[in-house]
Amino acid sequence: MGPVRLALLAVVALAAAGEAVYIPYNTSAGVVAGKLNVHVVPHTHDDVGWLKTVDQYYVGSNNSIQGACVQNVLDSLIPALLKDENRKFIYVEQAFFQRWWRNQNDMIKDTVKGLISSGRLELINGGMCMHDEATVHYIDMIDQTTLGHKFIKEEFGQIPRIGWQIDPFGHSAVQAYLLGAEVGFDAFYFFRIDYQDRDTRKETKELEVVWRGSKSFGSSADIFAGIFPKNYEPPPGDFYFEVDDDSPVVQDDPLLFDYNVEERVNDFVAAALAQANITRTNHIMFTMGTDFKYQYAESWFRNMDKLIHYVNKDGRINALYSTPSIYTDAKYAANEQWPLKTNDFFPYADNPNAYWTGYFTSRPALKRYVRMMSGYYLAARQLEFFKGKSKSGPTTDYLGDALALAQHHDAVTGTEKQHVANDYAKRLSIGYTRAQELVSTSLACLTELGSKSHCSSPTTKFSQCLLLNITYCPPSQTDFSKGKSLVVLVYNSLGWKREDVLRVPVFSDSIVVHDSEGREVESQLLPIASASLNIRDKHVKAYLGTSPGAKPKFWLAFPVSVPPLGFNTYFVSSMKKSASVSSKSTIYSSQGSENSNLQVGQGNLKLQYNAAGAFSLYSDSRTLIEANFEQKYKYYIGQDGNGSDPQASGAYIFRPNGTVPIKTDSQVPLTVLRGPIVDEVHQQINSWIYQITRVYKGKDYVETEFIVGPVPTDDGNGKEVAAEIVSNMATNKTFYTDSSGRDFIKRIRDYRSEWKIEVHQPIAGNYYPVNLGIYVEDGNKELSVLVDRSIGGSSIKDGQIELMLHRRLLHDDGRGVAEALNETVCLDNQCEGLIIEGKYYLKIDPQGEGSRWRRTFGQEIYSPLLLAFSEQDGGNWANSHIPKFSAMDPTYSLPDSVALLTLQELEDGSVLLRFAHLYEAGEHKDLSALASVDLKRVFPNKKVLFESLAHI
Repeated sequence: MGPVRLALLAVVALAAAGEAVYIPYNTSAGVVAGKLNVHVVPHTHDDVGWLKTVDQYYVGSNNSIQGACVQNVLDSLIPALLKDENRKFIYVEQAFFQRWWRNQNDMIKDTVKGLISSGRLELINGGMCMHDEATVHYIDMIDQTTLGHKFIKEEFGQIPRIGWQIDPFGHSAVQAYLLGAEVGFDAFYFFRIDYQDRDTRKETKELEVVWRGSKSFGSSADIFAGIFPKNYEPPPGDFYFEVDDDSPVVQDDPLLFDYNVEERVNDFVAAALAQANITRTNHIMFTMGTDFKYQYAESWFRNMDKLIHYVNKDGRINALYSTPSIYTDAKYAANEQWPLKTNDFFPYADNPNAYWTGYFTSRPALKRYVRMMSGYYLAARQLEFFKGKSKSGPTTDYLGDALALAQHHDAVTGTEKQHVANDYAKRLSIGYTRAQELVSTSLACLTELGSKSHCSSPTTKFSQCLLLNITYCPPSQTDFSKGKSLVVLVYNSLGWKREDVLRVPVFSDSIVVHDSEGREVESQLLPIASASLNIRDKHVKAYLGTSPGAKPKFWLAFPVSVPPLGFNTYFVSSMKKSASVSSKSTIYSSQGSENSNLQVGQGNLKLQYNAAGAFSLYSDSRTLIEANFEQKYKYYIGQDGNGSDPQASGAYIFRPNGTVPIKTDSQVPLTVLRGPIVDEVHQQINSWIYQITRVYKGKDYVETEFIVGPVPTDDGNGKEVAAEIVSNMATNKTFYTDSSGRDFIKRIRDYRSEWKIEVHQPIAGNYYPVNLGIYVEDGNKELSVLVDRSIGGSSIKDGQIELMLHRRLLHDDGRGVAEALNETVCLDNQCEGLIIEGKYYLKIDPQGEGSRWRRTFGQEIYSPLLLAFSEQDGGNWANSHIPKFSAMDPTYSLPDSVALLTLQELEDGSVLLRFAHLYEAGEHKDLSALASVDLKRVFPNKKVLFESLAHI
């Protein structure tokens, strides 16, 4: 051992005798013609909540879960960029950047403005978050992007050029054209597509394409789209340079051990040549970064400086600091012919048994909450505009910010840890509370006689009922016997007249309803199902911390008619039983009538139930449609990951391990409620599924309310619960699902139009996101189903539609969240599985006629009537209040094909106004035509001046 130790000491002495030498790294290279140009793009991907909350990620707390601090990223980035004028960086998530920006002094802000104006720091994508593309509605996508772009324009005088959706789990056609080309992006870059699709594209050099996402806009909305060959991380060869990463740094001092310049250059060149072999033109992009990197930015830039310097000295390829904008310009300049891509990139799978289609339904209560708040935000901004935006009072801003965060691809998707999901819900709740105050004040201003448009302290007090879906509404549950009346103000945020049926819980059975002109309104009392009251008792206390008190006995149902962009007022009061009062529903039980069919529905639409109590026949005398079908339930057993392939079903991934039909409990009879407003059929499907089917007078669709849960897991199996509509229609493997609530895309079971699929998961691989609806057709008729939130859906067999309603799983699926999707509600130290209450809507139309209902009623589902309640103690409301209001010319309404998406007063007093044409080209023989809007009649009391125009 002695000689070895002496030799080691000699080497150490030799190294110590040398002197370090300053090396001026040349990082000034630009694009070089005739060489392979490697665009080195430094970036970080900072999730706006996932394993930690957005606040924890920003300040760097709770690091026992994940060592991530976005504040460190941005703090260290600026001095690192200043060290070399050739260094560049891109940053995406405005929710973090804007928070950081507010904490900087003027000197730092001026420095950052200089970096941005010179292109060395580029803000790309520009939304508050990198939103999901499967479980989000296009209106929310627009709103959250607007918040980010508005800030960038105001602070830096720029508009982002590039879409950078590198982490969402599949990509929508709406993203490509509406949030891509129509936003003004020059290109759109992303990563997650099906592994089979990616392999095919590598072989044919079609990872970069021109994406035509819209049939209506055609080539005018084409966008250059780039798909990363492997992921959004550095290329193969260990090029991760965070201070705690394991990759070998570029060690270029020959006096120190581990000198490795030649090795590192060879690794870099090899990775570049490999990527060039699957890419068109002589330009490739290296994404140098990944999640929450650059917390010590100099560590990355020091090594990239060396790589660029030594790779270019080597001469085989050319490396340069770049951005996606520079890369895109180079691709355009190459004048290459690019393959054409249409439709979307759903579903996404990263291996044969891992289809990321479970998250289409994961956390269905959060998905519903997000959707409710989105529609509420739309209405609240309108009322804020009518009142006048206040600089000191409550505003809708906090709700807008909370909704923006909720669109993140680990938020509304349901793929975050439970404590993070709670944080998103908490932010939405705070936002709602503040917006609710604004809404109440605005409505009081609009209703009070003599109040001015900018009134500050109205005396009328309005309250609202967010938990109305679980029969909790304190204003409507007061005692009307003492001469008091319940004032129900109904606001319509749509641009056309709305007729609907309201339902509010009440105690008394001696009630009468009058409209704003004093006329009695026909109404109906329906006993509240015990299943609904059970939810009320548990969840009100769990959510509000207080007992809900006495239970209401009835739903009071009555029809309302509300003008466009306006409100109407209705009055609920007590009436002696001898006088005209609300009609009590007649109750009929199917028990004892096993040999007879049962029919419900009073108008054109009739539903028939067979002797076994199953829904069997749908008939519409107006359209002459008659169809046999069933409503059924089933659950998929979630794969536990213990087989030969350890892939489990989890928050992201749907991997069923068998299907179990749920048989209706034959011992529990149907209960039928009949009345002048609505017929209801109540069914206890099993001990944890309850269903109410409704047919309203004058309506030609079926409403199905479901209560699912707690999903039992005592058998050790996770379960994924689906509702089925089964018909005998010959649909030839074909069905249609919406794209982010906008266009409908044709789906064919076990088929992809642009590549040949090898089917490993015939159920999960045919699931698609459903935000608006899903339908099938057979050449004679269309069967459409619309939904009240984002869920997963499919047509697994011809003539069948299924919707996944709830998921409760016991194993993690290995995609990073490290938690089973097992949501519970805890009350008095007792926890049980989450119960889901929701609705879906069904209609059958003659071929070619279904789109009108899907579009019109779909918009009404998204923008429900906003209800506000007050109390009248004697007197006459009309003597002191305006009972009916419309902001529009009373003789005008928007065309049937046009929806008002945004009416919002901005901080500077200008107004953001958005309309959308609801129909695709060729979708309807009449309503797909161009439409015009007369703004002078939409706003007859306003002067309209245009600052800028764009079309969507």
